[in-house]
Amino acid sequence: MFKAIADVLRSIGSAIATVVTLPFRAIARLFGGASDSAHGHH
Repeated sequence: MFKAIADVLRSIGSAIATVVTLPFRAIARLFGGASDSAHGHH
């Protein structure tokens, strides 16, 4: 019983982590691309 609850919590935690990190990854990619292009021009 406890193992099943642990598995559910683990799956929910991983799903939340994915949803939370995706926007940050997109923002980091946007800022990274902007900084890279700015440094490339100069």
